[in-house]
Amino acid sequence: MVHKHGLEFYGYIKLINFIRLKNPTVEYMNSIYNPVPWEKEEYLKPVLEDDLLLQFDVEDLYEPVSVPFSYPNGLSENTSVVEKLRRMEARALSAEAALARAREDLQRMKQFAQDFVMNADVRTCSSSTAIADLQEDEDGVYFSSYGHYGIHEEMLKDKVRTESYRDFIYRNPHIFKDKVVLDVGCGTGILSMFAAKAGAKKVLGVDQSEILYQAMDIIRLNKLEDTVVLIKGKIEEVLLPVEKVDIIVSEWMGYFLLFESMLDSVLYAKNKYLAKGGSVYPDICTISLVAVSDVNKHAERVAFWDDVYGFNMSCMKKAVIPEAVVEVLDPKTLISDPCSIKHINCHTTSISDLEFSSDFALKITKTSMCTAIAGYFDIYFEKNCHNRVMFSTGPQSTRTHWKQTVFLLEKPFSVKAGEALKGKITVHKNKKDPRSLIVTLTLNNSTQTYGLQ
Repeated sequence: MVHKHGLEFYGYIKLINFIRLKNPTVEYMNSIYNPVPWEKEEYLKPVLEDDLLLQFDVEDLYEPVSVPFSYPNGLSENTSVVEKLRRMEARALSAEAALARAREDLQRMKQFAQDFVMNADVRTCSSSTAIADLQEDEDGVYFSSYGHYGIHEEMLKDKVRTESYRDFIYRNPHIFKDKVVLDVGCGTGILSMFAAKAGAKKVLGVDQSEILYQAMDIIRLNKLEDTVVLIKGKIEEVLLPVEKVDIIVSEWMGYFLLFESMLDSVLYAKNKYLAKGGSVYPDICTISLVAVSDVNKHAERVAFWDDVYGFNMSCMKKAVIPEAVVEVLDPKTLISDPCSIKHINCHTTSISDLEFSSDFALKITKTSMCTAIAGYFDIYFEKNCHNRVMFSTGPQSTRTHWKQTVFLLEKPFSVKAGEALKGKITVHKNKKDPRSLIVTLTLNNSTQTYGLQ
């Protein structure tokens, strides 16, 4: 058919799309003479997406024929060269058309991206799949940060953290004896080795970061390779060598408990791999708030911008205030009793529960100026435990690497001992980066939004 009608690049495309669209009989196609029925421009539009026939180079069907060709000036050339020039011209025209379409597509993408960002505050995030749906290039920075030994050294040296896990596991060996254990985000493998020493039959450690390769060496150095199996990858993507596990253990907590959204991955693992009657540890977590009065620190960070070497830079407060600060608070700056705003039972909670709003009332214990609200969390190992273990990251407890999360107030206000400071807090994932948090505080007739990232 191509030879019969002398079809070139565009003619061939029209022919294929005509056949796809009309599905003519062989007899009909053989009976066609000029004019052909596929001349209309509408047949340039593909009928099938990614049609392989349209990717075929029709010019390969033609044998190059060398016939002398005379130009008016007496020069001669082969018709094969002329045909090549014609084909090159056709390809150039096709490329120009494709480039024009690409420009239009790019413009539409730019407009979509602009609308996407501008409407970020009103869009609804699917919190139940936000972390699981992250692609490798989107989540690379997060996992890369855990690839360096430094962060693991800091966590291992955090005695409150590491010894709490050790004490829970070693003091409750009946929970681990002859059980299959899954360690989500195993890092250097410390929890996996604790579980193995406590008598676990098999321990599966899963981690996406590069530190896993060092963890493999650590497991071998401690002669636990027969019990502990390490698997590199995201728990949402890897294939475990077992259908179900008896115990899930993980150190998933971030600043203000939920920063980094690793609990999402633990809950995913629970829903997919935990056997009936199995347990997740730690199993109970709470988030609490407390009022803070530290006029000097507030002046250093906020009031400072009112007069910087004689210049007014107060507009900088708009950048300073919305950024939550992670630091260790002096217990002497606390001016209220703590108030719990969130209780999480890892056996019953769902991913959607991790975005929430809560009213709170802080009982003021000291007449002073309230300059900030601080948040921290407490962790409990309770289910089936003969010896329960807990630890706190609060400012009145031993310091941990999680410190406390401080939300500075733009305008401090006075409070009196005995009164209740009422407010509301909303916590949700950042739609642009679901591993970070957006926290909104309403207090003293004022609302401020903070980012933890």
